Amino acid sequence: MVQVGKKAPAFSLPNAEGKKVSLKDYAGNHVVLYFYPRDNTPGCTVEAQDFQRALPEFKKRKAVVLGVSPDDGKSHCKFRDKFELAFELLSDPEHAIIEKYGAWGEKSLYGKKSMGVIRSTVIIDPSGNVQKVFPKVRVAGHIDAVIEALDE
Repeated sequence: MVQVGKKAPAFSLPNAEGKKVSLKDYAGNHVVLYFYPRDNTPGCTVEAQDFQRALPEFKKRKAVVLGVSPDDGKSHCKFRDKFELAFELLSDPEHAIIEKYGAWGEKSLYGKKSMGVIRSTVIIDPSGNVQKVFPKVRVAGHIDAVIEALDE
């Protein structure tokens, strides 16, 4: 996992339309970078909808929201359009950035272990440093915790 106070790892990932989106594009703003396992799954859908509902609060705090998963652009387009998401969904199919941010690891579901995306969120400050890390996120109440961290 990335460390608070350290420079956030740079990235350049394709969005739903295939356009490259980089961390440097948001210099001067807070970036709420959240990692999620898969488009159109129950937990990921609730989390995305929670971020969407809170966008006005993030905008007040000059924060942008970026979601990252291994899904491709076609999947992101369907997910974004179906739930009217107004923030970027980025594709990392090789999970290079997901790994750099410490959001890839062993998971257990019904006793079966596998490797995958660990739901987590990183807040990056306007200078590009890691401000706060939320490892192993539980969706319920998470947005409030992120907004509270932005206010610190």
